[in-house]
Amino acid sequence: MKAAVLYEVNKPLAIEEISVQKPGPREVLIRTKVAGLCHSDLHFMEGLYPHPLPAVLGHESAGVVEQVGSDVTYVKPGDHVVTCLSVFCGTCDYCSTGRPVLCTDTTVKMLPGQSNRLQWARSEKLNQFLNLSSFAEQMLVHENAIVKIRRDMPLELAALIGCGVITGYGAVVNTARVTAGETVAVIGCGGVGMAGINGAAIAGAGRIIAIDTNPAKLQLATKLGATDVVDPRNGDVVQQVKELTGGGVHHAFEMLGRKDTSEQAFAMLAPGGTATIVGMVPFGQKIELHGFDFLRERKIQGSSMGSNHFRVDMPRLVEFYMRGKLHLEDWISAKLKLSEINEGFASMKAGKTVRSVVMFDA
Repeated sequence: MKAAVLYEVNKPLAIEEISVQKPGPREVLIRTKVAGLCHSDLHFMEGLYPHPLPAVLGHESAGVVEQVGSDVTYVKPGDHVVTCLSVFCGTCDYCSTGRPVLCTDTTVKMLPGQSNRLQWARSEKLNQFLNLSSFAEQMLVHENAIVKIRRDMPLELAALIGCGVITGYGAVVNTARVTAGETVAVIGCGGVGMAGINGAAIAGAGRIIAIDTNPAKLQLATKLGATDVVDPRNGDVVQQVKELTGGGVHHAFEMLGRKDTSEQAFAMLAPGGTATIVGMVPFGQKIELHGFDFLRERKIQGSSMGSNHFRVDMPRLVEFYMRGKLHLEDWISAKLKLSEINEGFASMKAGKTVRSVVMFDA
């Protein structure tokens, strides 16, 4: 099968012939239909986060089950599935207390470099990425890395739910628990930011402020539920938000993974407000905050993959789409062949896209 391999950071992905093992007892072989290009992949491509190389990247995907291992009962060949990097064991302390996204069982949620599922003709090891590696025509994954979905859900839209949607929506609904009438600011209107905006609208937020420098993205944000837009080029973004709200927001969501915008998210809070950092701030970088601001009970927290319970959350998101509440068609900026994947990442880096997807049947 063909796959996109990262050999070195800051180098283009190379299309190579590779193969996968046969499914083990709890493993599932999937024919990849669609894989989204996520900014998290770009972080690893640029060396902002470490990972053993060479590796097949990709983690936002949907496909069809081809084979199942001997102990698999959850799916069967022909089932349509969405993948999730939040693979869980179901029995560790975190899974047992309702936080499977933090699963600590490394026999299931394998650490980088641990998996031997991918093979090729070269002598060096080919590494699986985040227990998935979806920039390939097939994926071999643990059964607890997938969720079944209804067959009438378009797979190119279902793939988006696997990372971008669940991360943005979940940060709002699961991590921050936004309630009806609260004010929300979302910094960064890429795929994850759009999911946060759409999620805030579904949750009933009273005012949703979209913050970005791209006018086209701000326009789309209003379609997805934003009530106000702020362009940082028009002046101090914190001051703009405070003027709009009369003092700050209940919730601010940082979706870009930057030091300055993380600090802005905290600074734009009303007393008692919460800043949720969703973007991947580069490894080793520190965030600076004013200690005095904590005296007004302002809080800052992280969110991993939207604090998801993906076997429950993702089917619900599919239903939101089918009922017209989740506007996924508007997110896809480009449909690519695997051979065009580097062009897709170049467009992402230039800020030209909300989401590009690789269509493996194209």
